[in-house]
Amino acid sequence: MDKQSKIQGQTMIQDILPAHLNNHFDPTKTADENSIILFFTKEKKLLGRLDDGTQEISFPRFNDVKNISKEKLTYLFSIDSEDFFLMIADSENMDFLDVSAQDSYIFHDFRKFRSAYYYPQTYVYAAFTAYQLAEWYMVTRFCGKCGSENEHSKTERAMICPKCGNIIYPRINPAVIIGVIDKEANKLLVTRYRVGYGHNALVAGFTEIGETLEETVSREVMEETGLTVTNIRYYKSQPWGIASDILVGFFCEVTGSREITMDNDELKFASWLSPEEIELQPLEYSLTNEMMKVFKEGNVQFL
Repeated sequence: MDKQSKIQGQTMIQDILPAHLNNHFDPTKTADENSIILFFTKEKKLLGRLDDGTQEISFPRFNDVKNISKEKLTYLFSIDSEDFFLMIADSENMDFLDVSAQDSYIFHDFRKFRSAYYYPQTYVYAAFTAYQLAEWYMVTRFCGKCGSENEHSKTERAMICPKCGNIIYPRINPAVIIGVIDKEANKLLVTRYRVGYGHNALVAGFTEIGETLEETVSREVMEETGLTVTNIRYYKSQPWGIASDILVGFFCEVTGSREITMDNDELKFASWLSPEEIELQPLEYSLTNEMMKVFKEGNVQFL
């Protein structure tokens, strides 16, 4: 398959069919020579080989590693027949790699993995998902209640304090992505964040204590744009490991005034755009981009 064909067929980050992610926790799993080892630094850089010519991505396997026992590796998940393990590196020194492999890999700032399409997509998705677990393991080394050093649970993916018994599970933040539509004008409310990601986006935000996802939709739209919405309908969800989020997409309709009162602390741009005016994100990995694309192509069928 040529590069352009692959780009045209690109999907959201988690859409890896016919491959399958098996995230079942298995404390008995140990690495073999072909197991993939994802080395993260404490600054969350990831060791890998990114070929900007072929757009291929690869990671070290256990047979590339020396002086690291299997017991120091943490099993993460498998994708089809490939097992992925985690190792937190103390520095970017690669003495743990066989000499023959040291020139093949470098530690990359994780933004590099979002800068272009790399293949296979299963490895990109593995990196996103591993990032979430790597961060969680780093910040849960010690108990938040008594300060003792935690231990890995032997029965589930959790960290357990041996002193007070506190149990910590992986952090997953629920957040909504909101496609606000003006049906009469056939326009979509498009935004851009004040800081961070610079391309077109949609109203979005985290679910707060005591509210439903639908209530989050109404609150976030009001807070960021001053608009009132109705006919809130679920679209699709997406795991977004680099922020430890589970993103839940909704489409809804504006009701009342269409005048936008933008929250300048959150946004630098908010406007009603027609389908032909909408510029999609450079990569098609995100739920936000797919929702903008669905509207742009006239495929929002459930309002």
